[in-house]
Amino acid sequence: METERLILRPFTLDDAEAWLPLISLPEIVRYTGDTPATSVAQARERLRTRPLRDYEVHGYGRMAVIEKAGGRLVGFSGLKYVAELGEADIGYRFLPECWGKGYATESALPLLGQARALGLQRVVGTVHPDNPASSRVLEKLGLRFERLLEPDDDGVGFLLYATPGSE
Repeated sequence: METERLILRPFTLDDAEAWLPLISLPEIVRYTGDTPATSVAQARERLRTRPLRDYEVHGYGRMAVIEKAGGRLVGFSGLKYVAELGEADIGYRFLPECWGKGYATESALPLLGQARALGLQRVVGTVHPDNPASSRVLEKLGLRFERLLEPDDDGVGFLLYATPGSE
């Protein structure tokens, strides 16, 4: 799948080194609730047990986002089944030097179209309450704030957004 500036493709295990910053840099993971990865080996294992497993089990998962201009992996975007919610979540992460370029919206929009093609009637997005930029992306994608989720183990109640008319 391609957009004006990006190529979206499934991850492979060969992406582990490029994926590592997206799951380890404190400024990227601070709003995710994830424990940062500490090595390429750990990144490879997370690729295997997260997006690669999701492709196999659900038929969709987060996609690698490649900048057309430089050919480098700069983020990920896409759908992920969240068992705790029983729903498909649209999510995205990008390297800090890519923030503010509109890549999250640009990459997630066609992947929302993929959700419809897969027959998903509802897509949600969860956002840490201290991350208004991510809330704005979900709103640009057409999702609307629905409710505050129960606090997680850290006491944070994430905001739940959903596609309209899908309650």
